[in-house]
Amino acid sequence: MLELRRLREEESVLRSLVYVEFNWRSIVSLAKRVIPCLDVHSGRVVKGVNFLQLRDAGDPVDIAARYEQEGADELVFLDITASHEQRDIIQDVVERTSEVCFMPLTVGGGIRTLEDIRVLLKAGCDKVSINSSAVRDPEFIRQAALRFGSQCIVVNIDPKRVSARDTEGLEERVAKFGVRDDLRVVPRAGRTPEEGEVYWDVHINGGRIPTGLDAVAWALEMERLGAGEIVLTSMDADGTKDGYDLEITAAVSNVVNIPVVASGGAGSPQHLLEAVTTGGASAALAASIFHYGEYSIAETKAHMAAGGAVVRQLT
Repeated sequence: MLELRRLREEESVLRSLVYVEFNWRSIVSLAKRVIPCLDVHSGRVVKGVNFLQLRDAGDPVDIAARYEQEGADELVFLDITASHEQRDIIQDVVERTSEVCFMPLTVGGGIRTLEDIRVLLKAGCDKVSINSSAVRDPEFIRQAALRFGSQCIVVNIDPKRVSARDTEGLEERVAKFGVRDDLRVVPRAGRTPEEGEVYWDVHINGGRIPTGLDAVAWALEMERLGAGEIVLTSMDADGTKDGYDLEITAAVSNVVNIPVVASGGAGSPQHLLEAVTTGGASAALAASIFHYGEYSIAETKAHMAAGGAVVRQLT
């Protein structure tokens, strides 16, 4: 029985490696993806600023159906308080969303076990997004990739720029999460002399808890453990509509060999174009500009195409 289990695990790994070899080596030839994100709180789509000040944006099933018709490439569904409130993700909403959504669907929020992943995949999603559980138990990513294949496993990374002068509590956080020396935050040049050096500190539980993990080093570690994609959400840019954090996006995109989805800060189609060009991302995720009808998927893609990005157009 143990030998059969080992053979099955090795077969799964080989399937994942074939997928990685075929897809990641040719990623530059693939169309850049436009991905609406549904942040869900208490069964409703919401949007805030810097992960706070949430306001209602509608029913997730209705919004998913609209994006399906508009030609979105994928959809991300995040139950943004599931980890914080220690409750299971709203499975019935996931099931109803998957019934009207035939594009690839990624679901995240409160995923803590392999059984959670199995249930979500059975409910109709194509990929699962993991954040807090990956930090608390990095081996969970390896186990998930072995069981379900890397193509199903997305790791969401939420970095925040924190002044390197503010070291209060840093050693306690590093000890709490067992951060290795090669993964801990390192001082980086700030955007202005006044800002000084900063850490790109990974946060978990909906941005509530800093970890002492460096965003770039953590992305590399997640790739090493089997993640098939990174969703990189800048806490500083989230909801501001001032554009993505292109510096962090480019830094991560340039060192990993798996797709990076830029997230946080989209305020116009130009920002999405910058994310996949200057930022080097494989896809750009946006929420409020689509939820509130400021821009459509079609006009966003048209602008990106005019700027030189290869995108999938509705036929």
